[in-house]
Amino acid sequence: MAEALKETLVPEDSVAPLATTGLRGFLAKFTVLKGAQRELWLTFLIKLLIISAYSITNKTLILWLSSDLGFNDQTAGALVGWIWAPAMTVFTLLAGSVTDALGLRRTFFVGVSICLAARAVMVFTTIPWLALAGGLFPLVIGEALGTPVLIAATRRYSTTLQRSISFSIIYMVMNVGYLIAGSVFDYVRHSLGEYGYLNLFGLHITTYRTLFLMSLGFEVLLFPTIYFLRRGAEATDEGVRFNAEPVRYTSGPFWERIWLTVRGSATDTVALFKRLLGQSGFYRLLAFLLLIGFLKLIFLQMDYVFPKFGIRELGNGAPIGHLSNINYILIIILVPIIGALTQKYSAYRMVIVGGAICAASVFVMALPPPWFQRSAQGFIGHWIGHGYLGVKGSIHPYYMMIAIYISIFSIGEAFYSPRVYEYAAAIAPKGQEASYGALSYIPFLIGKLLVGTGGWLLAAFCPAHGPRHSGTMWLIFALAASVAPIGLVALRRYIRVPEAGRQDID
Repeated sequence: MAEALKETLVPEDSVAPLATTGLRGFLAKFTVLKGAQRELWLTFLIKLLIISAYSITNKTLILWLSSDLGFNDQTAGALVGWIWAPAMTVFTLLAGSVTDALGLRRTFFVGVSICLAARAVMVFTTIPWLALAGGLFPLVIGEALGTPVLIAATRRYSTTLQRSISFSIIYMVMNVGYLIAGSVFDYVRHSLGEYGYLNLFGLHITTYRTLFLMSLGFEVLLFPTIYFLRRGAEATDEGVRFNAEPVRYTSGPFWERIWLTVRGSATDTVALFKRLLGQSGFYRLLAFLLLIGFLKLIFLQMDYVFPKFGIRELGNGAPIGHLSNINYILIIILVPIIGALTQKYSAYRMVIVGGAICAASVFVMALPPPWFQRSAQGFIGHWIGHGYLGVKGSIHPYYMMIAIYISIFSIGEAFYSPRVYEYAAAIAPKGQEASYGALSYIPFLIGKLLVGTGGWLLAAFCPAHGPRHSGTMWLIFALAASVAPIGLVALRRYIRVPEAGRQDID
């Protein structure tokens, strides 16, 4: 037992470095994917479709809660941060064990089916209790069944040499999905109007519910994609291997077996944490993840605070999606390059570097907008505002500030974020990849609990009506984000876990 627990705390596989150097060696870091099993490429496609659907929903959620269901800023923020977030984390932790029990392919099908039904309810009803009970809350379960599965799938369908770059690419693909979602988000709002509607067979579907309809379309495309995953496939350094997918309960009705699996998974999850609670290394890992949660706050506010801020400061129809897309475009470019160039450096060091850059970027939004008036009216401001964003008339200084902030933030994110996922997956013992991969989502719980206060910050500093002091709100976010790099540096002696195969020790 002690040996098994010790094994879980080894953070990364020891991978022999590629012998080739220079440009050829750099390209070789990517060409290791040549000959990858089709399941790995399908995993990338599944990630793209899941994230596109999820991101459209996420960007729309806070606006839908207020505009279609009538909740104020505070209640909408609390529903997202304090109910949606804990529920998502609980079900994600349970989903890891469900995946280990059912197998990747079956879990994908169950999760997509639940998401399909939940999104349909959110599209076609405006009754608040039904939209929440039959739509938003079941959606938590469906989404949770997809998150740890993709981490496990990336590890299972990649060889040792392919693993590091595969996690960088899965993160890049995620941002392609975000990019698609941002474009869809702006296109629908521009086409129908911020508070317009789609006439669908006589039904008036509001702009925000039309966005949910778009996410429903991406969900439908997942079914044929998942179908082509081969049962029990696993990539090894010796070639592809096929093992029977596990089935914990073989008799009885399907949904009864699902319930028994969930109940057993809850017991397994509790037992897992009981075992880990006795190990000092687990507390160090947990502290590491909790600090990263303060960085995730900045990432999450782009969906749960930024849309309302953008509409209120920049006007209805503001190209919020295209502004967010600056981040996704840069991440798509930077993550594979930085991932390839920093493989030899420890995850801990990269998180500190990236976290410091991310925290510094938010302070830009706390500066007085008049400082950026001249640049907004200059060549770069016109290129960003008129050329990229398609804004008509004069360019608000906030467009320049947001572009600078998101650009700097993206550089930091490219350094730190993929390494968190790689670390969590690499420490997993064989057969429990999904269970341990789920731990990497703890920072999202912390980030969402923190962003739950965003409704109060919006109401206080950026209300729909009345005077606004948005810079104060952004200063609070910047100070919160700074907790992560400061904490990681100050506490590194106590919380850093040795990383196998890494040479740089602080």
